Amino acid sequence: MARHKVEISGVNTSNIKVLTSEEMEELFIKMKNGDKFAREDLVNGNLKLVLSILRKFSSKVDNLDDLFQIGCVGLLKAIDNFDLSYGVKFSTYSVPMILGEIKRYIRDNNQVRVSRSVKDIAYKALKIKDELTLDKGKEPSTKEIAEKLEVTEFEVINALEALKDPVSMFEPIYNDGGDTIYLCDQLEDVTSSKDLDLKIAIDKAMRQLKNREQEIINERFIIGKTQMEISKELGISQAQVSRIEKCALEKVKKLIK
Repeated sequence: MARHKVEISGVNTSNIKVLTSEEMEELFIKMKNGDKFAREDLVNGNLKLVLSILRKFSSKVDNLDDLFQIGCVGLLKAIDNFDLSYGVKFSTYSVPMILGEIKRYIRDNNQVRVSRSVKDIAYKALKIKDELTLDKGKEPSTKEIAEKLEVTEFEVINALEALKDPVSMFEPIYNDGGDTIYLCDQLEDVTSSKDLDLKIAIDKAMRQLKNREQEIINERFIIGKTQMEISKELGISQAQVSRIEKCALEKVKKLIK
């Protein structure tokens, strides 16, 4: 699957250093012993982790600079609170913290802007809707608008929905003088027990992998490193990394069936 490159103003994302596990451990020890430069090195050596998380939002916003700054705040909190005695990799510990910081910022500040391309489709759709309504005397279907714009119906619906103001889950939708009914009361709980069972199964399967297999899977799919980066860090060939990754994924698939 192709990865979207994340562009951040003032940051050359292609030259960001990635720390090895040994370097990370050494820097955490130095930081604990009062080395004031170790914390900065840990931040700089984990910026790629923040960028990998921002890929989740790259198709939804025009400018990721603000979210990058917020992601770095989450990274700093993770660094300050992490302890080697936890017995987990720093990436495993920090990803939920960074992601949580970004989601909290989005929720509280509503800073995620609709991309320009989506706005363009929405405004053109509204214009064509008015034109066709005047011409035919009735509102056109989404399909007719999509055909005029030469886009899919989904793109038209998505664009028009994106222009709507967000509504709070705690927006009151009915009050007869007694108990107030809020929007969240009417929302379906889409959390599936099947999804939860799958997550638990995957977690159990990962625990049964060898240490090297676990490390490579985490580096590839949590941190977002390339096979070449991992091969340099571990001192093995890219072909070996590829074989170990493929073998580990096959094991996980068999274990969760």
